[in-house]
This record gives sequence, structure tokens and C-alpha cells, in this order.
Amino acid sequence: MSDNATPAQDTKRPGKALNIILWVLQGLLAAFFVFASAPKLLGDPTAVEMFGKIDFGDWFRYLTGIVELAGAIGLVIPRLSSLAASGLAIVMVCATVANLTALEMAWAAPQTIVLAALFVFIAWGRRDQNKRLLAMFKGSKTEPSSV
Repeated sequence: MSDNATPAQDTKRPGKALNIILWVLQGLLAAFFVFASAPKLLGDPTAVEMFGKIDFGDWFRYLTGIVELAGAIGLVIPRLSSLAASGLAIVMVCATVANLTALEMAWAAPQTIVLAALFVFIAWGRRDQNKRLLAMFKGSKTEPSSV
């Protein structure tokens, strides 16, 4: 970073084609995860049974549904998109482990691996947003309280 540049000025934004690809992916994955979170949050019997096999209790099913829904919403909020994609990538890595172990659903692991890779791609493509978010939080710590 140059001496006079602010973090927001020093970040590289994706090119136009990459930006379009990222927004399409973010929109599709956001819609997918809104729908994926619904059975977990609404107590669909299949989701209840699946999370019962993991043996963490209903709280974990609700937590997973909330995290997926929050991630879906975060994907379409520009400032949060990289952070949301990073979080959903971690969720997909955990889902892969669960599919391969407790759920014994090895056939589902490739899907969660591909989703994790797509989220890593989005997080990488939107990494400039992390710098802006960090700069925003750093700036708020140095400003006096208005209360």
C-alpha cells in the first residue's frame, strides 16, 4: 500500500466479467441456501432424522439452518459477501465430514466439496470487501462514542 493510500483505495476490484460471474454465483447460491435452510428451521422430518444421526440434538439443526440462512443473506450484501462465502465454505467442509462419517452418505460428499470450492472462489473474488470491512471496524474503534 502506498503511504497516502487508504485501504479502500488500495484494494483491487475484480474485472467486469469476473464481477458478473461472482454476482451470478452469489445469487444462485444465496437462493439455494435459503431453500436449504428452510427444512432445518421448519423441522422437516427428513432433516430431523438426518441431524438425529449426527447426534448433536435439535439445537445443532437450528444452528445450521440459521447459519445457512445468514450466509445466504450475507452473500447478496456486498460488504459481507466475502465473509459470508468464507463462513459457508467452512459449513460445507463440516458437511463433507458429516456426510463421510456420521451420516454415511459418501455419495453426497462431492456436492459439498464443490459447494465449498465455489464459496472459496467467491471469498477470493470478493476479498477486497474483507479489507473494507476490516478498515471500517478499525475506524470505529478510534472514533469517540457519540453517546
